[in-house]
Amino acid sequence: MPVPAGIGIIDTMIGFPAEDFAMYDFIRKQLKDPSAKFDFPVEYMFKQVPKEVYGNNQDPIAVTLGEMDKYGIEIGLIGVGGEVSRKALSSHPDRFVGQGAVDPNKGMEGVRDMVRQYEAFGVTSFGAFNAGYNPQVGINDARMYPIYGKCVELDVPIFSCVGVPGPRFPLWPQKVELLDQVMYDFPELVFVTRHGCEPWEDLAVKLMLKWPNLYYSTTAFAPKHYPEAIINYANSRGADKIMYGGYFPMGLSVERIMTDMQGLALKDEVWPKFLRENARKVLKLS
Repeated sequence: MPVPAGIGIIDTMIGFPAEDFAMYDFIRKQLKDPSAKFDFPVEYMFKQVPKEVYGNNQDPIAVTLGEMDKYGIEIGLIGVGGEVSRKALSSHPDRFVGQGAVDPNKGMEGVRDMVRQYEAFGVTSFGAFNAGYNPQVGINDARMYPIYGKCVELDVPIFSCVGVPGPRFPLWPQKVELLDQVMYDFPELVFVTRHGCEPWEDLAVKLMLKWPNLYYSTTAFAPKHYPEAIINYANSRGADKIMYGGYFPMGLSVERIMTDMQGLALKDEVWPKFLRENARKVLKLS
C-alpha cells in the first residue's frame, strides 16, 4: 500500500549539505585504488548522488528542513561533530536529535569524549563505523567493549554499520556473526544495525529473533533495494524491530527514497512502527 499520510516520520540518518566533500577525507586516507577519485567514496554504488545540494551557497539547515517538510519527516537523527549540526540542534530542537560518535582506537579518552558529547549535546545515541576506523576494529573487538559498557551506563543505543562496507576496504570488522558475542556479553545494550547487513541479512533476522535488543535500520538503501528477508521480517515477527533510516544528502535524495517508498510492500499496521514508533522507542523520544 502507499505510505500513509500524517505519521510524522523519524529519519534515523539524515544530514546537511556541506561546501565540499572534505568530510570523507578520513575514508579516502585508507583507500588503495582509484576509489579515491570519487567525491563521495561509495558514489560508484548509486546512480545519482544528490550533488546539487552541495556547494550551492544555500543555508544547509534550511535545505534539509525543506526536504523534511516536503516529505513528512518530523524528526531527523543527526551527528553532532560539525558546527552546522550543532547549530541545528540548538535552533531546531523540535526537529533534530543528536547522535554522538565513538572511536575505539582512543581508549579511555574516547569513552570520556562520549560523556562530553552526552552532556554537551544531549545525544540520544552513538554511531560506529567499524570498517572505517584506522586501524580497523571488529564489532566484537575488546576495544569496543568500554564503548558498549558506557552506552549501557548512559542508557542510550548504539547504531553501527554492519555488513559489507561500501568504501573499498576490508569487510571483516562488520561481519554480522560478530553481533552474537556482543549481544551475549551485553544483554542490556540496545544495538541498531545500519547499512543493510548484506550479504548476511538472513543471519541478521535470525539474530534479531534471538536477541531482544537487536534492531535494524534501513540506512543507505533506496526502498526498492531493501532485502526481501528484512521486509518479510517486518511484516511478521519483526514489526517492532525494523526502523526507517535514510541517506540524505550522503548518497540518496529524499525524493528518491520517498518515491520508492510508495511501492514498499508493508502491512497497514507495520507502517507507523517502521516510519516512527520503533525509532521513537529506541531513542526514547517523547
